[in-house]
Amino acid sequence: MQMSPRAVSGIDSPIGAAKALLARWPGGGTLLDLSQAAPPWPAPAEIVDHVRDVAREDRLSGYTPVPGIPKLRSAVADELSRDYAGAVEPGDVVVTAGCNQAFCVVAAALTTPGDEVVTPLPYYFNHDMWLRMNGVRPVYLEPGDDLVPRASDAAALITERTRAISLVTPGNPSGVTIPPEVIAEFAELAARYDVALVLDETYRSFRDTDAPPHALFADPAWRRTVVSLHSFSKDLAIPGYRVGAVVASPELGREVLKVMDCVAICSPQIGQEAAWAGLTGARAWRADRAAEIARRRAAFAEVMADRPGGFEMLALGGFFAWVRHPFDDRPTPEVVEDLLLTHDTLVIPGTAFLPDDRRTMRISVSNADSPAIALLADRLRAIGTRSTHGIR
Repeated sequence: MQMSPRAVSGIDSPIGAAKALLARWPGGGTLLDLSQAAPPWPAPAEIVDHVRDVAREDRLSGYTPVPGIPKLRSAVADELSRDYAGAVEPGDVVVTAGCNQAFCVVAAALTTPGDEVVTPLPYYFNHDMWLRMNGVRPVYLEPGDDLVPRASDAAALITERTRAISLVTPGNPSGVTIPPEVIAEFAELAARYDVALVLDETYRSFRDTDAPPHALFADPAWRRTVVSLHSFSKDLAIPGYRVGAVVASPELGREVLKVMDCVAICSPQIGQEAAWAGLTGARAWRADRAAEIARRRAAFAEVMADRPGGFEMLALGGFFAWVRHPFDDRPTPEVVEDLLLTHDTLVIPGTAFLPDDRRTMRISVSNADSPAIALLADRLRAIGTRSTHGIR
């Protein structure tokens, strides 16, 4: 059979590549798996108890309405309206099988082959993969020295083929949180050129402030431009339940539902029930978990202040640290392989998020408590010493 050239030319999943590398790990030491960002704790009791109760109901094995169960759509709209000091209606919410699917169905509804989407570097690899496999050209926006993208720079990249500007905030992989005023500038730019501003806000609960991530939902005209994507995997520690959301105009939602109906029909009902229970009953638990991740970020920043082994932290936020290694004579995938096979530490090379090698790597800080972070610093010093002495 003939394979699609677009699929064949696409990269394999960097997470899959990391797990394949892990299969080569010789063992013997304490493994630090800082690759995939996964919640380091089980789901809250409010979710577990609710899922246990409703799992006995016959309806749980059936389809839901394609846009999602009404009470979850209302819960999402209510929370966003409160947390963003804006106005989101249940009709603006489409529930998806995770935030990756949310991006895919939105991109499918907005673009055709040959179109372009402006996306800052470093990009989230699944977004880049999806666009390319569907014949859409990612147009890369270089960020500032602080890794914050600028709307003024993006303006020069917009062409007649541009259909969207895509931002991830807090960033994956960089962790950078884009300030509200910068997001507002991007929204103005998108409105000026009549393109979508797609905001992946998966890590919105893991910022260093309780202030609204942006003020866009307070603008009565937000539906003209804004598409906000959400995930409950990290927030509620339910990645296996696969539930996310698209928040956008009902007009875009209608087109998204056409794609959804062909792909998954609906998000799994059990996942939607879990998300509803978490949103409506586990707010204190969520705040405690966000505070714990903040403590882990602070511990990581402290140990990286001395640049152990010559490794430099470029950015930190959400679940991630974006780190530059010191070896200008070594490709980053080789450094990452050495970290695992010799120093029992697994991270993702920055080449998974960039079109070239900039000596960077993504470290999932969420996966490590303070003792593990201290151990990581020791291992970075060790690999720095080995490489300085020419050991490969």
